Amino acid sequence: MNAILPKYSGLRELFSMIVVMERGATPDQIQHMVQRVESLGLKSHVIHGTERTVIAAIGEKRSETKEALASGPGVEDVVPILAPYKVASREVKKEPTQVVVGSLKVGAGAVGIIAGPCSVESEEQILKTAHAVKNAGATALRGGAFKPRTSPYSFQGMKEDGLKLLALAREQTGLAIVTEVMSTEDVELVARYADVLQVGARNMQNYRLLEAVGQARKPVLLKRGPSATMDELLLAAEYILNEGNPDVMLCERGIRTFEAHTRFTLPLASVPYLHHKTHLPIVVDPSHGTGHTYLVPDMAAASIAAGADGLILEVHPDPEQAMSDGYQSLNLPQFVETMAKCRAVAAALGRTI
Repeated sequence: MNAILPKYSGLRELFSMIVVMERGATPDQIQHMVQRVESLGLKSHVIHGTERTVIAAIGEKRSETKEALASGPGVEDVVPILAPYKVASREVKKEPTQVVVGSLKVGAGAVGIIAGPCSVESEEQILKTAHAVKNAGATALRGGAFKPRTSPYSFQGMKEDGLKLLALAREQTGLAIVTEVMSTEDVELVARYADVLQVGARNMQNYRLLEAVGQARKPVLLKRGPSATMDELLLAAEYILNEGNPDVMLCERGIRTFEAHTRFTLPLASVPYLHHKTHLPIVVDPSHGTGHTYLVPDMAAASIAAGADGLILEVHPDPEQAMSDGYQSLNLPQFVETMAKCRAVAAALGRTI
């Protein structure tokens, strides 16, 4: 389960099949088929559904591989995975995945609200924000300790001191911590403090980092790159899933287009599209997706209407004094109003926040 998918030349054919176990298949039968899959030189991913278990088998195709698997005990069928992303596909898992860590629950009917400042700036700032967003209904606290900035002269974050302040905020409020990790060297350190590892848009195709967060066994929030296609986002998620980490949340945070009226263009059609293609939960970031505070509440509500499983919102007690992204951050009263608007939309659709 820990091996990385082998690399294939154009002369070799990738074998990707689902071993569908019968209803009532025993743990021994499932384990036997896992061993059978791996004895054929394939990588196995066991996925437990509400009605039955399936085993994704991925590797280099050999003669009679399908037949060798189909004859196993407790096997109902062996079918091909047609999507280029294998473990993320709804072909493998029909039921939506729910990610649960601490106070945060996202997917399969649960709507998670992740809120907090772009950057951790001080103990007073992060604690004040944490208590306020929790009281307003947030289920997790976001805050950057390591900050990727376009300019090398901009504030780069408090690093480990920022992580310690996030841990203090969790201790006081009980909120799960979501924070970004920027390099493979920092994964172990960030994982020591964080509940969810965020992979930022700039790093969506940093494949070594994706493998590293997959191996960290912490839930991952994977942001879409500003020019990435849906398939590229799902294949990036596949790197994490391929390391045996099933807890991946996809984040739509807007893409770069010719428009200049917003920081990015926030394509909410991606939410139902992704729900059609993958079992992974979808989080929307209307702060980066618009770049303007006054647009965030409406786009947050629209995200809920589109079926988002969660929101990640930038909130700061004094946005005018923020060291990064103050122009798109909600202040504390604005966050309360945004939550009320989102709850009203959710209620109209029979959902709860």
